[in-house]
Amino acid sequence: MAVLGERACWATRPLLPVVRTWELDARRWVRALRRSPVKVVFPSGQVVERKPGPGKQPRKAAAEASPREQRLKLSRQVPPSQTPSTWEESGLRYDKAFPGDKRLSSVMTVVKSRPFREKQGKILLEGRRLIADALKAGAVPKVFFFSRLEYIKELPVEKLKGVSLIKVKFEDIKDWSDLVTPQGIMGIFAKPDHVKMTYPETQLRHTLPVLLICDNLRDPGNLGTVLRSAAAVGCSKVLLTKGCVDAWEPKVLRAGMGAHFQVPIVSNLAWEAVPNYLPTDTRVYVADNCGLYTQAQAQAQMSNKASDYGWVCDRRPLKFHKYEEEEENLESAASKGWLPELEVQSYDSDWTEAPAAVVIGGETSGVSLESLQLAESTGGGRLLIPIVPGVDSLNSAMAASILLFEGKRQLRVRVQHSSRDGSYH
Repeated sequence: MAVLGERACWATRPLLPVVRTWELDARRWVRALRRSPVKVVFPSGQVVERKPGPGKQPRKAAAEASPREQRLKLSRQVPPSQTPSTWEESGLRYDKAFPGDKRLSSVMTVVKSRPFREKQGKILLEGRRLIADALKAGAVPKVFFFSRLEYIKELPVEKLKGVSLIKVKFEDIKDWSDLVTPQGIMGIFAKPDHVKMTYPETQLRHTLPVLLICDNLRDPGNLGTVLRSAAAVGCSKVLLTKGCVDAWEPKVLRAGMGAHFQVPIVSNLAWEAVPNYLPTDTRVYVADNCGLYTQAQAQAQMSNKASDYGWVCDRRPLKFHKYEEEEENLESAASKGWLPELEVQSYDSDWTEAPAAVVIGGETSGVSLESLQLAESTGGGRLLIPIVPGVDSLNSAMAASILLFEGKRQLRVRVQHSSRDGSYH
């Protein structure tokens, strides 16, 4: 009975799996085929060592390498063509503004006020073309508000790193936009510094020794048009004195059509600081055909009356009203020295022999006394554009365009004569 019980116990135990030896040998052979031999021993006794392929190293050496060394090696193995070039590869993220989000309104309140704008050093750029020009010139973006992701994907990926990207409704952009047809994207940039900007190479190749000084230009549309003409001519620089409208005001930017990123602009200068931005031996010329003293000089230099040729106008610059008597003798006014003595010359006379700077004044107040004093100290003069009698004056932007393109014409003629004569003056 004991034997039968023992047999029954063995019968209830689970049987161990039987492993066939040929299956183990097959697995070993498969594993061996997958491995790369380190040494090959031939029947003759010759031993040939095989070197690891490129990018491979012994397991022991790889295990001993520090994690930092392994990361450096992996970064070196990534070819340049695999660097992030798209939005998804760069891992850029954007926030979505929900109802009640005040970020757009708070930023717009700052950039649309000149005192706040100057205090925080920020400007507003609107539209894909203007934003692209700013990024190309090296302007530093801070925040982008956009209504469609496609608008932000059009911009260079490398310029968006570290920039706050906020997706808002188109209606919110429309409420703050100054454009008739908003383009669905706004950019907040740090106020550009002309020293750090990268201007187009074509613009640098066509730069002329002509500089523009804006004196008390207060109309945004006029200033934007003046900057556009200065960029088209190839001015080396544009200086804005105190009293001018802010060059980075949205209306000026819209009228400039990208000129802000094609020509260096220096703003808010005191007249005492203007000579520091002028090249050596620069002569300053004032675009002014108004004032009693100008009329006296024009009458003295011309055989007929200056008014017959439309060289003067019948109003005086408001800044020169140091005397209330309108019928004051011209010679007495000149002798008292309330206006510097400047030579009056036609705008098409040769005034570009030396580096030249042209001063354009506002339409309301004309040019300042400081500009006339600077012109006198540099050996410059007045540039007069003939107009038909009875016409008050030219638009400031129009006068600037006429004088700048006339200066360009004179320089081109001088270069042609120099090349023809085989000498340069």
